[in-house]
Amino acid sequence: MPKQKHILVIRLSAMGDVAISVPVLRAFTTQNPEVKLTVLTRGFFVPLFNGIKNVSFFNADLKGVHKGVIGLYKLSNKLKKLGITEVADLHNVLRTKILKLFFFGKTFKQIDKGRAEKKALISGEKFEQLKSSHERYADVFRALGYKVDLSEPTFPKPQLWPESFPQEFITKKRIIGVAPFAQYESKMYPLEQMQIVIDQLSKDYVVLLFGGGDTEKNALEEIAKNKPNCLNVVGEFSFAEELAIISNLDLMLSMDSGNGHLAAMFGVQVVTIWGNTHPYAGFRPFNQPENYQLTPDRNQFPLIPTSIYGNKTPENYTTVSGTILPETIVDTINTILRD
Repeated sequence: MPKQKHILVIRLSAMGDVAISVPVLRAFTTQNPEVKLTVLTRGFFVPLFNGIKNVSFFNADLKGVHKGVIGLYKLSNKLKKLGITEVADLHNVLRTKILKLFFFGKTFKQIDKGRAEKKALISGEKFEQLKSSHERYADVFRALGYKVDLSEPTFPKPQLWPESFPQEFITKKRIIGVAPFAQYESKMYPLEQMQIVIDQLSKDYVVLLFGGGDTEKNALEEIAKNKPNCLNVVGEFSFAEELAIISNLDLMLSMDSGNGHLAAMFGVQVVTIWGNTHPYAGFRPFNQPENYQLTPDRNQFPLIPTSIYGNKTPENYTTVSGTILPETIVDTINTILRD
């Protein structure tokens, strides 16, 4: 009897990029049910993959026992004992290149990040839609010889609300998540304008505010103050519970950030506000229409995208997302939810 195919899938960080892999793995396991997958990632991310069949996990302790070349060698030895037959590297960084050396003899395919195309995009040489990150992930499995079709995705049913979630916010009203923060300031919509958006939305919808850390928690507490339809969920729930909450949203409003990808993996509608980055780079949330992507006017700001990740900001481009009017955002959401 032939040995069962067992693919090691590597995606170590960051949260948004790990979330991008979820619809791809869901499609893969549906279309290749005979293949076993082991995902090498941080233990914190494991709840992202709940409900996907034939998937197990291995925690990469990159700051502890798996740190450095010796740690990666120990990691590779443990992974080999699992009966790995092939490796799909969805990360392609120095650590995974070292692991590739230790998996000598195994078929090892790595993601093509499209650096040349992305360089042409941010230089202004070619302003065109690039391949999505989801398709780039799928290409790794295709290179291993498997079918992965993302054109007709399926999504899980909403999860149960956390027991401690306030029942008064589970209503017949539509529920919108708002995640106003991002890794770089150039990717954030100005908070004073976001306050206007939330004020308007909370008149007709329940609004749940998402973020992380004490600074964001405190800022969102101020925004939610005196709004009976608005709740700040930061720091109140575990990561798994936050995912359950997100799965029940009717819509997520986010920056070009991880929360948009978390919502999209559940099939939630996602409206994304873009600043110095642009959906053409391939990071549009999964299965979301182009008109859900709100971008600044490139006639006014022709250098957009100034970078792929938002880490490079030319003079006078610091708050370009603020040129998108609050009314535009609210009208877009109202149109989507009333269709």
